[in-house]
Amino acid sequence: MYWVYTLWCEDDSLYTGFTDNIKHRIYVHYHRLKAAAKYTKSHKVRSLAAAWKTDSETAARKLEFRIKRLDRAKKLLLIEKPEQVFEFFPELSDFDILPDNAVKFEDCI
Repeated sequence: MYWVYTLWCEDDSLYTGFTDNIKHRIYVHYHRLKAAAKYTKSHKVRSLAAAWKTDSETAARKLEFRIKRLDRAKKLLLIEKPEQVFEFFPELSDFDILPDNAVKFEDCI
C-alpha cells in the first residue's frame, strides 16, 4: 500500500509527499529526523491535512506530482474534499486511489 499525504505546517504552509509507511513517515517529518524532507526540517509539522491510499506506487507518485503543482487555493479545495481527487485529476481515474480517513495524526507522532 502507498499513501500520498499533505501536512499542515505551523507557519500554515503545506507539504505533500508519498510513502509506503505513512505512520513512520509522518513521525520522521514531525520529529525532524535525518530522513525528513528538507522542507519539514525547516517548517515544523502541525497536523495531517489529507491522505490518499493506493496499491500502485506509480499512482502515488503521479498523484504526489500533481498535487505539488496545484496552487494553494486548489490544494485547500482538494483537502476539503479529498474524495474529489478524480475531479481534480481525471487522467488518474484508471487508478484505484481512495481518501484515507483512518490515518490519525496523533497515532503517528
